[in-house]
Amino acid sequence: MQIEKKIKNILLTLHLGLAILWIYQGLVPKIIAKSVDEQRFWAIFSLPEQIMFFLINIVGLAEILFGLCFLLFKNKLLISLHYLNLFAMLGLSIFVVIVHPLYFTAAFNPFVMNVAMATLSLVAIQVLKIQKI
Repeated sequence: MQIEKKIKNILLTLHLGLAILWIYQGLVPKIIAKSVDEQRFWAIFSLPEQIMFFLINIVGLAEILFGLCFLLFKNKLLISLHYLNLFAMLGLSIFVVIVHPLYFTAAFNPFVMNVAMATLSLVAIQVLKIQKI
């Protein structure tokens, strides 16, 4: 019984961490700050500014909702959510490498955040599988 409680605490920590990271990424740079870096990524599509800001807000909202999923989903859905997170981190990293590769040379760069978030999901998947045994 003690092990089950420890596993639940580990999963809570992992899910809370991922939720905070996704919610922050959706809320602060996209919705609140209207980050210039976010605008640079969307500029490659040559969209009118109003549409670009609308889409940045939509993506921010999607990231917030994705973060909330880590707090709301139960075990079966959580493993799928973590795999989706892994693919998202890989996809977003590839996108940044293609569009703005110099971001990977900055002190605070997508590589650091994406690897950290992917690692949290890898650990969560392992713990969720242990919990099933």
